[in-house]
Amino acid sequence: MLNMDKQVIEQAFNKEAQLIKRLKSFNNVLVAFSGGVDSTYLLAVAQESLKEQCKAVFARGPMISSEEQKEAMAIVQQFDFPVEVIDLNILDLEGFRENSSERCYYCKKKIFQTFLEYSERSGSYSVIDGTNASDTTDYRPGRLALKELGILSPLLEVGLTKAEIRLLSKRRHLPTWNKPSMACLASRVPFGDTITAELLQRVADAEAILHHLGYLESRVRVHKDIARIEIPVESFSTFLQHRTEVTVLMLKLGFTFVTLDLMGLRSGSLNPIQKEGHG
Repeated sequence: MLNMDKQVIEQAFNKEAQLIKRLKSFNNVLVAFSGGVDSTYLLAVAQESLKEQCKAVFARGPMISSEEQKEAMAIVQQFDFPVEVIDLNILDLEGFRENSSERCYYCKKKIFQTFLEYSERSGSYSVIDGTNASDTTDYRPGRLALKELGILSPLLEVGLTKAEIRLLSKRRHLPTWNKPSMACLASRVPFGDTITAELLQRVADAEAILHHLGYLESRVRVHKDIARIEIPVESFSTFLQHRTEVTVLMLKLGFTFVTLDLMGLRSGSLNPIQKEGHG
């Protein structure tokens, strides 16, 4: 994953220098922190660059599994990050519950409007997020919401890619450097299927089964009573040894059918762009 030649590594370091310069151009920043690779790296660099002029916020709600929340808070404690936790019931949003292809737009807009309100109460911080250069190739309607709200994305501005962020995170000894990409639990549900708290919890419980068996890179897409498991193709042979255990546990969650997707793990496999054959 991080086998880069000297020139590529040097380029990543140059981009980090540009990032630090950009961050220091702010009077103060409020980092949207999720505990993922990008926001953890951004918060680490921002705190180093701005000291007490850097704060962060974490949106806690049903769209994030309790496992992810615990991991995020462990990072906060380990590095003494200045993070304020804000509880947010995103299921109050009709646009989120209805689960159209614009679901991410409604979700992001609500979350970042809440962050902006917090910023205004706390001293008008510039709100920044971890969107990076690699995100521009995926279907992400939430980016429109960020643009409308004036949220800034320094990682994207300096052109840092996911691979470069992982490299720089490893150099900074951040535990997230090799963390699998994470996404909202609702991304496991096909557009048009209503989102409920029970459904999101079922997704979280199903993926926890896989994580506890060591399949950290995994998704469980929920098609009504079918659990469609996505894991890397190279893990198939090992996974079949856990076939009975996984099946029994998934059936206990209420699924009628448990399937392994032969196409393997794909980011955003339920996105419209995938269906159109551009993914």
